[in-house]
Amino acid sequence: MTFSICVREEYTDDEGDDQTRFGVAVTTRLPAVGTLCPFASENGAVATQSLVNVDLGRDGVRYLDEGLAIEDALEALLNADDGRAQRQLHGVDADGSFTFSGEECKGWFGHHDGGDYTVAGNLLTGPEVVDSVAETYEEVAHEESVDPLDDDGPAPLAERLLDALAAGHAEGGDKREELPIQSAALIVARTEDAEMEPYYDDLRVDATETPIADLRETYELAREGYQDAVELYADAYAEDDLDADE
Repeated sequence: MTFSICVREEYTDDEGDDQTRFGVAVTTRLPAVGTLCPFASENGAVATQSLVNVDLGRDGVRYLDEGLAIEDALEALLNADDGRAQRQLHGVDADGSFTFSGEECKGWFGHHDGGDYTVAGNLLTGPEVVDSVAETYEEVAHEESVDPLDDDGPAPLAERLLDALAAGHAEGGDKREELPIQSAALIVARTEDAEMEPYYDDLRVDATETPIADLRETYELAREGYQDAVELYADAYAEDDLDADE
């Protein structure tokens, strides 16, 4: 009923320090997928789908935060899950990736492991959906990575995740056309500390007939709002610094 992508990217911040960002994006022909499927922290990204077990995502990210490798964390959770055969679970951490599709998932289902990204889907029109998501992300994944807020560099990861979802959607996506109410969501987390976290890095559209278009509009408005806030408060912070120096 779903297709999703999880990614890991390395980049250099304004101070010249190495940083990592993780992202996950998902869409489905059901409402409120953002409450069930995507999970991310500064240590990794996980997507849980098919017959959803939310604990696989929630506990998966918690285990990553506690220092477990993603392969160990997600395999351990699946081994303890009686519904394993009906689950799809995939994700990335700082060093590795993991993909799993149970044999009882509904077709078409499958996954792709790109090393620093993973894609999975079920109840799709065909394998071209997953292939298109992967190919679209790969087109920009290996450009020079820079500060995610630098307009001179690659588009922010949230925007590129949206592009990947849009490509899969255009190839047919979720095959259940009898279910018009859909949803989509994305999350981006990073190791870099920021005074203001980007508003466009955690977005959801919970009930709509046009999930990708609506999530993109939400993203564009959120990014515009973030840039306005940065400009406004940057001046305020500068004034505070001047006052402190006097």
